[in-house]
Amino acid sequence: MEANYLVVLTFFLSFQLISPSKFSDQECVTGAYPPTESEIPWEVVNLDLPPEIRYNDLVGKKIKELQNVNNYLKNFTSFILNGKLYDFFDKDLAYLVFTLPSPYKEEIIGLSMAAGIPLGQMLFFNIFYEIMAFCTSIVAEDKSGTLFHARNMDFGIFMGWDEKNNTWTMTEILRTLAVNIDFQRNGQTVYKSVTYAGFVGVFTGIKPGVLTLTVNQRFSMDGGYVGIVEWILGNRKAKWSTFLPRDVLETATSFEQAKDMLANNELIAQVYYILGGAKSGEGVVITRSRTECLDQMSLDPENNKWFVLETNYDNWEPPLVIDDRRTPGKACMNKTGREAVSFKGIYNVLSTQPVLNKLTVYTTLMQVNSGKVESYIRNCPDPCFPW
Repeated sequence: MEANYLVVLTFFLSFQLISPSKFSDQECVTGAYPPTESEIPWEVVNLDLPPEIRYNDLVGKKIKELQNVNNYLKNFTSFILNGKLYDFFDKDLAYLVFTLPSPYKEEIIGLSMAAGIPLGQMLFFNIFYEIMAFCTSIVAEDKSGTLFHARNMDFGIFMGWDEKNNTWTMTEILRTLAVNIDFQRNGQTVYKSVTYAGFVGVFTGIKPGVLTLTVNQRFSMDGGYVGIVEWILGNRKAKWSTFLPRDVLETATSFEQAKDMLANNELIAQVYYILGGAKSGEGVVITRSRTECLDQMSLDPENNKWFVLETNYDNWEPPLVIDDRRTPGKACMNKTGREAVSFKGIYNVLSTQPVLNKLTVYTTLMQVNSGKVESYIRNCPDPCFPW
């Protein structure tokens, strides 16, 4: 494991650090769209079915990949608690599934049964996003007032380095689990999500004609693990930060209602909710602590604020110098210009390093009025930033 980290460090130091003074918009990618990468497949989840069985068809198609990721997590965490972490989840924390709200409780139980993965381990897979992930999300408005919402999902840092393929091992595995889901009721789409098979929350979603939504992790000392510990100890007031977005997609009928739900519910983990609506000006980055809304950074197209962009740092503070995706992202959006806001323009921005990096699992593009979603598996060819 130590050798792997030395490889990553050496690999990273071979690049100059990106900073506001060093990035030139001449480095912005312009020819990445249409993508050559694999498009993520679509599956349907029937919400009319009982929660315990509604994922059975998907599990049947992804059972090998689910077992692979579970085995990798089990092996990777073998040094924690003298190799007893998974035993701890199975024997001592599996009961926590029964404290989760419906339908998530029943869905996780059903996934465990269908995949043949112990209940505590399936729970672990569903909560570890509450702790750490890297992402870039953008809501942008074109000259006509049409809104576009896009994101890079980056996940897997420090979870093992594949020296042969020069990438993060967990990122490679998650690419095999990526799936678009069309959640339907009575044969009609209620909402859509881009996710991983076996995961019941939402970090990328669209309710056609109403809203688009992405979730980015917010780093702090009071991270998701604190909320999880409090839940274990019996404080069950908070919402799981990836369950709440699915509740929003299920129940919200307007941008304002969704914004209120995301801003005012107590959460397990601190996050950024990036929300888009269906009308001009309806775009906002909601910065959340676990107990309150700290900031709302909104579109203001009348004052030439035609896009909002969020990575994993508060917008009023500078990003880490070793993880500045904000500067190139904003520079390339400005170079693209409002006139060229489209799937093509934003995909090019999200294909510019280090916005695109070795952690990037997928890129998703959404347009709320048409309900159109395009999602692609990403691979960042060398030379490429590790994060």
